[in-house]
Amino acid sequence: MRAVWNGAVLAESEHTEVVEGNHYFPPESIDRRYFVASGTTTFCPWKGTASYWTVRVDGASNPDAAWYYPEPSEAAARIRHHVAFWRGVTVED
Repeated sequence: MRAVWNGAVLAESEHTEVVEGNHYFPPESIDRRYFVASGTTTFCPWKGTASYWTVRVDGASNPDAAWYYPEPSEAAARIRHHVAFWRGVTVED
């Protein structure tokens, strides 16, 4: 699986965790040069609090396009620090 935005491969892995239709990429599969910390958080009743990253590629920004759970609930422990995408990031096989 690959996550692509603005012509750049943000993440690539042979194994992702699929939760609620979203592919969560393992932390070691992320190309960190494209990620900038965001202060945004959201809360999911069963997964816990998500933190976000803004994606930046070639001067273009996609605010809060990636999210992860640094301290998920026990029910979601398998996605700890895994990264999922939205807002125009294409996840392809």
